[in-house]
Amino acid sequence: MAEISQATQTELEAAAFRRLVEHLRQRTDVQNIDLMNLAGFCRNCLSRWYREEAAVQGVTITDPEARETVYGMPYKEWQAKYQTESNPIQQAALTKSHPGH
Repeated sequence: MAEISQATQTELEAAAFRRLVEHLRQRTDVQNIDLMNLAGFCRNCLSRWYREEAAVQGVTITDPEARETVYGMPYKEWQAKYQTESNPIQQAALTKSHPGH
């Protein structure tokens, strides 16, 4: 791999984050429970990580603000438009892979 500066690495990571967020915004058909079952994280996890990293930098971001960054709209609006009821198979998989969720 080519030698890159820390600033360039940070820019690349930020660009990859923006692409991931945009991809998740476009894939409203993919439910958070599906992401949790397959990848071990979901949009809510990503927004929490964003909020937590902001805090490390001394920036206060509320949970609703962080979620809006990831969802591209208020969370309640996204839920109303796109969230579907999970089925028993999805719930069983989540319980098995992530007890307590």
